[in-house]
Amino acid sequence: MTHETSSPADWYFEDFAVGQVFRTQGRTITETDLVSFAGWSWDTNPVHTDAEHSAHGRFRQPIAHGVLGLSVAMGLVSRLGIFERCSVALLGINGWTFKHPVFVGDTVHCTLRIADVRAASSGNVGILEREFVMFNQDRTVVQQGEIGLMVARRPAT
Repeated sequence: MTHETSSPADWYFEDFAVGQVFRTQGRTITETDLVSFAGWSWDTNPVHTDAEHSAHGRFRQPIAHGVLGLSVAMGLVSRLGIFERCSVALLGINGWTFKHPVFVGDTVHCTLRIADVRAASSGNVGILEREFVMFNQDRTVVQQGEIGLMVARRPAT
């Protein structure tokens, strides 16, 4: 029997398959993003928060915090809606790399590929291995890595 979903929010473990690829919408990184992230994370390193200091540094301008980029990637994927009902627990972040700096004014988006799908021994959840790739507006890969997610199986009817 084939299950048809009426909306992405109805997805469960059974709706995912190895090789599926999803693309998020874009999001422009703003100076407010950097300032806000620095404030709540307490990471006020001048490479992120001091334009004059950054002007004389490697990138000639402030760069976004690496973990800010990771957070934006998670948020963009959340907006797809496909994990909203089924998410149980984040399992880990593996091999996350920062390939290229993210600057104020960059518009980033992500692709997410389902790399592995396996049922857990408990029977009521499954595990998704997800490969994230974040690109800027020039299609340059800025960050990438794997984020495992435990998801609910479809309830028996």
